[in-house]
Amino acid sequence: MSDSATANHESLLQRTASGRVMLACRDLTRVYREGPQDVTVLDGLSLEVRAGERVAVVGSSGSGKTTLLNLLGGLDRPTRGEVSIAGESLLELGEAALGRFRNRHIGFVYQFHHLLAEFTALENAALPLIVRGQRKKAAEARARELLVKVGIEHRADHKPGELSGGERQRVAIARALVTDPSLVLMDEPTGNLDQATAASILALMDELARTTECAFVVVTHDPSLAAHQDRVMRLDGGRLTEQGERG
Repeated sequence: MSDSATANHESLLQRTASGRVMLACRDLTRVYREGPQDVTVLDGLSLEVRAGERVAVVGSSGSGKTTLLNLLGGLDRPTRGEVSIAGESLLELGEAALGRFRNRHIGFVYQFHHLLAEFTALENAALPLIVRGQRKKAAEARARELLVKVGIEHRADHKPGELSGGERQRVAIARALVTDPSLVLMDEPTGNLDQATAASILALMDELARTTECAFVVVTHDPSLAAHQDRVMRLDGGRLTEQGERG
């Protein structure tokens, strides 16, 4: 094993030393009705992600990657199976409790941002904390810290329509991280970013995984982004198979 591979392996062992399973899904199945037919998108897949671990999910377009993220984040209910985050079963939570749980434990980075057009970048990034009941001043102070870390603080007072695609993506990443979540789900997080900015986002992920034990599940078509994660899983035929572990 090379020196760099050894360092990567040791870093993973340190980050996941607690052994806690942050995300667990078992026998996860999602069937949709299309006209007279049932279409099985996910077919009994299982996955465990430990605290501090970063897992990439790759696969062809239409393989069900976004469907998987929606199920893992409690935005959709499985036809069969279970999802647990930080030891809590999502299927046992009612809608109100699930909403509160998502706000506290899960950060989302969507492929198409979903920023509120009438709010500034700072207000968008602070929104999860304000929804939780935190005072606006404190929420925006924390949000500004994240905007600095993703390199977009200088655009804090601009609304989404005044930002480029890459700038909106960075605001969305700040919003996902502002609550210090247990798990972050990312759908093509670096798709609109230049190489330097993408590298800074990867470094931030590394830092959070190391210092807070936050776990990441990253859906991507980008081989370099996938290779940066601790494990790469391929979604094909509704099932996940391990493609490799870094180092």
